[in-house]
Amino acid sequence: MSAAFAPLDFSAFHREELPRRLAAGHGAIAAQDDLVALGGLAFRMPSGETYTYRPRAGGVDVVPGDADAATVIELAPELWSELAHDLESAPGLLYAGRVRCAKGDAMRFVRWEPGLRAMYHGRPIFSPERAELRDARGRSLDANRAYALGDDRTEMAHFLRTAGYLLAEQVFSPEEVDRLEDRARALESRARRGDKRSWWGKNANAEEVLCRVTRCQESDDHLGSLARDPRIASLAALSHHDLVPREQWGDGVAVLIKNPLMTEGLSDLPWHRDCGMGGHASMCPVLIFSIYLAPSRPETGELRMLPGSHEASLGFFEATDPRAPRGVGLAADRGDVTLHYGDIMHAAPPPTGAGPFRKCILVSFARADAYNHRGESSYNDVLLSRDDGQVEHLAKVARRA
Repeated sequence: MSAAFAPLDFSAFHREELPRRLAAGHGAIAAQDDLVALGGLAFRMPSGETYTYRPRAGGVDVVPGDADAATVIELAPELWSELAHDLESAPGLLYAGRVRCAKGDAMRFVRWEPGLRAMYHGRPIFSPERAELRDARGRSLDANRAYALGDDRTEMAHFLRTAGYLLAEQVFSPEEVDRLEDRARALESRARRGDKRSWWGKNANAEEVLCRVTRCQESDDHLGSLARDPRIASLAALSHHDLVPREQWGDGVAVLIKNPLMTEGLSDLPWHRDCGMGGHASMCPVLIFSIYLAPSRPETGELRMLPGSHEASLGFFEATDPRAPRGVGLAADRGDVTLHYGDIMHAAPPPTGAGPFRKCILVSFARADAYNHRGESSYNDVLLSRDDGQVEHLAKVARRA
């Protein structure tokens, strides 16, 4: 682990450092109505030492013990330290079976995550009402704006930095998309349940269907070289971060297949961030490209973004939850490309119509010094614990904790 993430002493941190951070303003940032409604959250060490975070109007109190906690989470000291450093995440710890919910509901632990990041790091909690985004000329940002490769790069770079995503139209020709689709189909045909590189789910007919193929760069040199295509490279250069192709990572290139009528698995994704399984502090910023082999529309299973949310946090919501922010649907066509920061909150609700359903090739960029603090190839590998390749819903995993 980097010296910047030296292990924290659980007792000293809660007696001295965390109260200092809360008093400096982190407590006021965390104290949102949603957090107060969740009740107190306690972390308990194997030694029995426990501290409770008790939210209230205007702040959060840190108290020894767990008498006032609605939810008590047991975990090892090193895992709590990595959570406090923003290396681990609540969903990642649950999927990996590294924590136990000794009291209450483990999904409350998940929903506490924006509050934890605010308490530990002062990271704002996202509010659509407060997200006043402006374009390069100071006008209200048109969150549905699409660009061509030849458009003004200053404006495009400003949009990406402000909104956290960008849609570029007609980047690949129909003939190029045909060839990419052939390569994607070849990889899909070789995917097998339990191969530890493909995601599977079940539809309403109880049929097992393929949702994603990962590590495509390991078996297809052309797909592996997409990050170095001059068009993709020029779009990546719009970022104000110095990013390089994520070729050495297990999820560097993937094929995403949207399916209708899904009842299990991760085809319809909730509001999430791409570092949601862990690694924010050691990996981000990450920039994810989607090359569209089929359109993104509500009827095909669109990709939705929360503009400006890449610099804040948001609690867990299903994509179809009426309480969730609506966001912006990316109206991409075949051959278009979208890019988004991994930190932005985005969702993939179920298709509302008939196919062809959304299908993309995913390509990613990251910092040159990015690393996996666990020493693994991908934080998302924790999703592939089942022998049949099925990726379980987080709520089902939480019930087992």
